[in-house]
Amino acid sequence: MFFEVLLMSSYALLLHAAGGRALKAGFHYVVVNLVGSSLFLVAAGLVYGLTGTLNLADLAVKVAAAPAWNHGLLQAAGLLLLVVFALKAAIVPLGFWLPSAYGAAPAPVAALFALMTKVGVYAILRVTTLAFGADAGPVAGLGAAALLVAGIATVAVGAFGAIAARALSTLAAFLVVVSAGTLVAAIPLGTPVRAGALYYLVHSTVAAALLFLLVAAIARQRPATGDRVASCTPLAQPTLLGVLFLGTAVAIAGLPPLSGFIGKVALLGPALDAPRGVALWVAMLGSGFIALFTLARAGSIVFWKTHGATAGAGRIGAGEGAAIALLAALGLALMVFAAPLQRYAEATARELGNPAIYVDRVLGSRPVPAVGGGTP
Repeated sequence: MFFEVLLMSSYALLLHAAGGRALKAGFHYVVVNLVGSSLFLVAAGLVYGLTGTLNLADLAVKVAAAPAWNHGLLQAAGLLLLVVFALKAAIVPLGFWLPSAYGAAPAPVAALFALMTKVGVYAILRVTTLAFGADAGPVAGLGAAALLVAGIATVAVGAFGAIAARALSTLAAFLVVVSAGTLVAAIPLGTPVRAGALYYLVHSTVAAALLFLLVAAIARQRPATGDRVASCTPLAQPTLLGVLFLGTAVAIAGLPPLSGFIGKVALLGPALDAPRGVALWVAMLGSGFIALFTLARAGSIVFWKTHGATAGAGRIGAGEGAAIALLAALGLALMVFAAPLQRYAEATARELGNPAIYVDRVLGSRPVPAVGGGTP
């Protein structure tokens, strides 16, 4: 239900300032997600029919104890859930709607949408570790190999899409695809890698949101070309926007000392000891190089290849500046407080990898007394 409420609001946000491009992209976005919601309803109904519950803690117990004749249907229901969540997370081959939708959305909406794909990734993480985790019997590890392959493929598609992008908003959207693929590929590689993925999830969300806001500010100060990667008149605030764009590019590309580098180290270090972890190494290092190349190319054209007099319009306002400053501060905080944040991510990953803790806390807790001391 939370998923559907979230999507309903996203439809309105995407379409409220729609021009022709946004209307077309928004229509595709709505149709694709409605199809996904229909499949989600089918999967949820199938799971409830087989187990009699949709409570995740109860589901972990019921799936592990399911009779042998239900295993095939449980696998079908679980795979259908993974397909739905992969669609929401924009994972290949179900994620081709994202670049056009995010590229056409107004900047504040696109910044909010940077979180949307991560909700799909988190749903995959919860389902695969809780309902179909190591204690799930014959359905344990459902879809793990497929998630790794799909995640790596998503990273590759996002990276090559970034190379081909001719607008800053489209480039930012493809970099969101890269981050989603990286996170999904990390899920089946074990608890230590998932700990790094949780930190990387927060970093990639903040960095992508900041990039979308910066793209809008840059486009407004280049009225002749907008956010297209092309030579134009100088920006009204080249130093401010240039420094912010450089810092965001460094974070997204994963260069030291910012949070992108810390997140990549947290992911790649444990991946060395994980089966098939080499695939994640190749994907992350390759996509990081491509992100560095594409952002450097776009920045050099936008900030250095200028001609004529500045338009002098579109300066960053107080509200927009506050939002940009807040996201930039969050990015710096992820770097400064990386150690405690990583300890928190490691503790979270350990609990995700041990479903019994969650099941005991949910199913073994006492009921809350009713008001007045009566029986609830």
